[in-house]
Amino acid sequence: MASSTPSRSFELSTMFEQAAAQFRGLDTRQPGQWPMLPKLASWLALAAAVVALGWFAVLSSKSDELEAERAKEPGLKQDFRGKLTQAVNLPELRKQKQQVEEYVTQLEKQLPGKAEMDALLSDINQAGIGRGLQFELFRPGSVAVKDYYAELPISIRVAGRYHDVGAFAADVANLSRIVTLHDLSITSPTKEAGGSLAMEATARTYRYLDTSELEAQAKQKRAAAGAKKP
Repeated sequence: MASSTPSRSFELSTMFEQAAAQFRGLDTRQPGQWPMLPKLASWLALAAAVVALGWFAVLSSKSDELEAERAKEPGLKQDFRGKLTQAVNLPELRKQKQQVEEYVTQLEKQLPGKAEMDALLSDINQAGIGRGLQFELFRPGSVAVKDYYAELPISIRVAGRYHDVGAFAADVANLSRIVTLHDLSITSPTKEAGGSLAMEATARTYRYLDTSELEAQAKQKRAAAGAKKP
């Protein structure tokens, strides 16, 4: 047993010496003539270098992607906070939406339809007569069609006592339909008029558009949009 240990050491020493000898005196200009061991070592080194470069390229690409995702983080957090706030306030927002819808419905009920305009004009006339006023002028003008409603101006001139004229203006404002008075002008009483005031104004009332008017309006908008296209 004692003689085998020096023999093995000698064999290993010989192998290392032979391997080292293959790396001595290598001609770098003719690597094809190198012994097998240097060739294998160079191939392994080259393969390791290629793998390292590829790994570095992958890591660099992933690093860029990571930085891009990190750059998105503040915006995503802000968006999340906004959505969270909306979610927390959702019941209150729904309540407000319902209130707005109810208010719009209430306003729509105050707008007469096309067929109800004659009754509304009669209500305005009756409001003046009920206060003992004398109508010197009651002339509906041309209907002005807006986006969602139509407006009808009415030129009026009434004569009567001061308090009756004021009460008439209040009655018109309190009609179930929306009526507004514009361009008010009050003339002082004269002896010829028997002490009566004369009030001139433009009463504006509003109605919603019927189906045919809405369709005609939509058709006009489409035609106008088509005319603008080159």
